[in-house]
Formats: sequence, C-alpha cells, structure tokens
Amino acid sequence: QVRLLESGGGLVQAGGSLRLSCAASGPTFNSYTMGWFRQAPGKQREFVAAISGAFTDYADSVKGRFTISRDKGTTYLQMNSLSPEDTAMYVCAAEKRGILTRLISHYDYWGSGTQVTVSS
Repeated sequence: QVRLLESGGGLVQAGGSLRLSCAASGPTFNSYTMGWFRQAPGKQREFVAAISGAFTDYADSVKGRFTISRDKGTTYLQMNSLSPEDTAMYVCAAEKRGILTRLISHYDYWGSGTQVTVSS
C-alpha cells in the first residue's frame, strides 16, 4: 500500500516561509503524480500544486509564491510570502497513473495533512 506522511506545518507570521514535506512509500511511487491540496474551515478542498515528471502546475492563488519539487521519495512544497489567506490544512496526494491533474477525484492516495497557520 502507498503511504503518505506530511510534515513541516506550523505557525508562521505573514510574509514568512515554510517548507512542507510529503514522504511517500510503496510500490512505484516515484512514477506517480504528486499533488498538494488545502482546506480551510468553511471552504472546500482546493488544488494547490502538482508535479508529474518534468511538469508542474499551480493554482493561480499560489503561482509565483509556492514551488513544488521532488527528491527521491519526498515531495516538497516551498511556500514563500505567506499570508493569512494561506491558512489551511495542507494534504498531499498521489495519482497512480502519473497524469498531471488538478482533480481531487483522480487522486488515489491521501495523507492526513499538516496544519499551516499564518498570523497577521
């Protein structure tokens, strides 16, 4: 079974940075698309970023501020210039076909999330 474990969340002041990590284990995980999603209270889960091979995709709200990358079995989300609007539970996900996608329904495996809170 594929397992995903996020880390790196915490409390940060507006304008600061955090780097989230998603450690993946299981068969053929290095060929999967990896994505980051977030969910704030009272809002639906939304796409943040994804990486598949050499291709990346970002939500407009984070483009230019966040960077997704991969190194061996870990997927990272570098978050810069954070604002209170970025406060959410951040969850990583894996899509086993290796197709770059923003659609929640296409992802096969999910982590439990790491909380990011940005204070003003």
